[in-house]
Amino acid sequence: MSKSLQRVRQALLEAGMPDTTFEAGEARTAEQAAQACGCALDQIVKSIIFAGEGSGAVRLFLTAGGNRVCAGKASALAGEALVRADGQLVRDTTGFAIGGVSPVGHLTPSPIWMDPRLTEFATVWAAAGTPRHVFSIDPQVLMSLTKATLADFVE
Repeated sequence: MSKSLQRVRQALLEAGMPDTTFEAGEARTAEQAAQACGCALDQIVKSIIFAGEGSGAVRLFLTAGGNRVCAGKASALAGEALVRADGQLVRDTTGFAIGGVSPVGHLTPSPIWMDPRLTEFATVWAAAGTPRHVFSIDPQVLMSLTKATLADFVE
């Protein structure tokens, strides 16, 4: 088992959650994950990492699979201009590679905002640390677990 998957499972268990991780097959994109999970595209939680243009501080935006993060709205929430984080910064900060970034189990905590669209579902699916593994969770529980702030940041 990969260290990344193990870290996600541990984060879920330490939070008193059941381990709902499973190998979905190719789930590198939201479309692939939705197909693999047999759910709607917007039930997939995309973990999008931005960095402060001046500070370099990392911010995480959890958005519904069919939505795109608006850089202007995200920057307003963060209080500084943001740029998409590169693969190395994502890996160094979260411990995950792009395509498998989980909303839980990060090496370094960062501020997190969550797309209200995700709360419209009873269950959502998120990456579990690899491009092939996902886990299911109630979005209200995910918001509580990640200490995410519900906010409008999508286009």
